[in-house]
Amino acid sequence: MLVVDDDPQVLAAVRRDLRTKYKDKYTVVGASSGEEAVITIRDLKKAGESLAIVITDQRMPGIQGDEVLAQTRETYPVARRVLLTAYSDINAALSAINHAHVHYYLQKPWAPPEEKLFPIVDDLLEEWQAEYLPEATGIRLVGHQWSPRSHQIKDFLSSNLIPYRWLEMLLNADAARTLVESAGVGTQDLPALFLEDGTVLKDPEPRQVAERLGRPLSAALNLYDLVIVGAGPAGLAAAVYGASEGLKTLLLDRHSPGGQAGSSSKIENYLGFPQGVSGMELTRRALAQATRLGAEFLVPLEVCGVKIDAGYKRVSLADGREIVTRTLMAATGMAYREHPAQGIAEFTGAGVYYGAATTEAPAFAGKKVYVIGGGNSAGQAAMHLSRYASEVHIVIRRPSLKETMSAYLIEQIEKEPTIRLRSCADLVKVEGDGHVGRVTLRSASEGTEVIEDAEAVFVFIGTRPMSDWLPASVTRDAKGFVLTGRELMASPDFKKVWKEPRPQPLPLETSTAGIFAAGDIRSGAMNRVAAAVGEGAIAVRFVHEYLAMN
Repeated sequence: MLVVDDDPQVLAAVRRDLRTKYKDKYTVVGASSGEEAVITIRDLKKAGESLAIVITDQRMPGIQGDEVLAQTRETYPVARRVLLTAYSDINAALSAINHAHVHYYLQKPWAPPEEKLFPIVDDLLEEWQAEYLPEATGIRLVGHQWSPRSHQIKDFLSSNLIPYRWLEMLLNADAARTLVESAGVGTQDLPALFLEDGTVLKDPEPRQVAERLGRPLSAALNLYDLVIVGAGPAGLAAAVYGASEGLKTLLLDRHSPGGQAGSSSKIENYLGFPQGVSGMELTRRALAQATRLGAEFLVPLEVCGVKIDAGYKRVSLADGREIVTRTLMAATGMAYREHPAQGIAEFTGAGVYYGAATTEAPAFAGKKVYVIGGGNSAGQAAMHLSRYASEVHIVIRRPSLKETMSAYLIEQIEKEPTIRLRSCADLVKVEGDGHVGRVTLRSASEGTEVIEDAEAVFVFIGTRPMSDWLPASVTRDAKGFVLTGRELMASPDFKKVWKEPRPQPLPLETSTAGIFAAGDIRSGAMNRVAAAVGEGAIAVRFVHEYLAMN
């Protein structure tokens, strides 16, 4: 409840009377000028607060009462608007009725309040309760569906398990417009992130979001026993076991926990979850377990290099800082390979998405979308998208999915009427006006091309290992996957690269002593969530062995 009056005595009296009656259900705030009232209304909107009623004097220096109520109507359309006038100021009341559509006007004096104030306010509050919808609380993100930066922030929030409400400028026009106007946010400032404390971040980077939400971005210690780079299943498992066994453990990721598995809408073949589990839920549980046991987790921090200094590993961050550790685990997994189709780079984030099906799926309700790829990630994405889209087309180069996808997923896809498999086909072109509008598919067998309408393309094609950040002394195979243990010993260059006094590396240890690799980044990995978790857990045992020797 907002009371506005430039007379301190009147303002105090009205606030006192209202608090006496309504303090158990409403917060009563005051403003001593029209200008202050307008600012207060905007701040309340930014903070996601509900405004039930405004009672304002008319005759004030600067902004008059009827203008305060008019602006109230713009920001809070169903808030009750009451003008407080002198008994003879009928013209002001009539002007406010026409200009601000006031619900009532009160004449001074209103004493006794039990007869002249409370019955009127009671009726107005009852009307308001019947009409108003609760304001959106928590974090709200306002932007455009086809904005790559909007997609980036949505994906960051979702992947890092941060609840938020998405307000698209066209679909949620009234709510979005009111919110951005109340905060003075212009089109050039979008996307804009509205935080619970009323702070607004304009066109933010993920790092700014993390900092403002209080996420730690600085390591707590000068030296760690184990630093894990990559918070996918392997990295999370290593963090759980490393921390639980007393190692000073730090987990880093450049984007979010969970890796590719974290973006899966449903993993049905993971041990212990007979009904399946979403990648997000599995990630949430694992991260909570790791941090409860004492592991530190920092995100988003990107590792750009590693130097070896007398056995210590100096991990260089993209922001110029350095973290020192006795052992290092590479668990950065793989990234989806960029699709070579013409026009696809132009629409990345504006209808073309690498992964991110769980983040963007609701935006394509009733639309036609394409999934490029035939692995399990593509199949899980297609099943999730089928809950929203009217048509989901899976485009693969092979004749069938049998060689690349689990049988349970193939069976589900075959039973889903909205999913159509486009075998022996390839995506060759993406077109549109500011966002994806059409795709061109080429038949592998006939060489013919067909142009079809499309709203979105989700890419899940062949992946590449994210191993570029590792030092040159860490041996990789021809595709960039890291060689460890037996695979390393079997390589023709083993004797050239292994220079330690002990005859062979530990299992999961790379050619650089004390640097281990686990999960999909490792040559010979099984590419299954359970296998990655197992490798991450097992690697910690060998970390202990290494530390005992050094």
